[in-house]
Amino acid sequence: MTGSEPPGSFYAGMVMRTTLAYTSARILLLVVSIILLYLIGARGLLLLALACVVSGIASFVLLSRQRDKMSGALMARIRTGQRRATGFRARLEEGARAEDED
Repeated sequence: MTGSEPPGSFYAGMVMRTTLAYTSARILLLVVSIILLYLIGARGLLLLALACVVSGIASFVLLSRQRDKMSGALMARIRTGQRRATGFRARLEEGARAEDED
């Protein structure tokens, strides 16, 4: 992290990277499921329904580590935002009190 980046941008970048990696893996599993089920002989709506179920189960099992990493990065980002919001509210209230005293 360099000095020219806004505060929290490191965490924002980490959240975006982990979310993009997880989402890409989910899409890849869906595409692989569609291809395999097509080769087996599923067609039409049955193909799409089975592909969603198969890829959902596969991602639940195979992508648990990436899901945990993504949720941890997201929670860290949310906590950072909450701390900043609390500090911002305190500064606003302090400014309002100073104006009231004038």
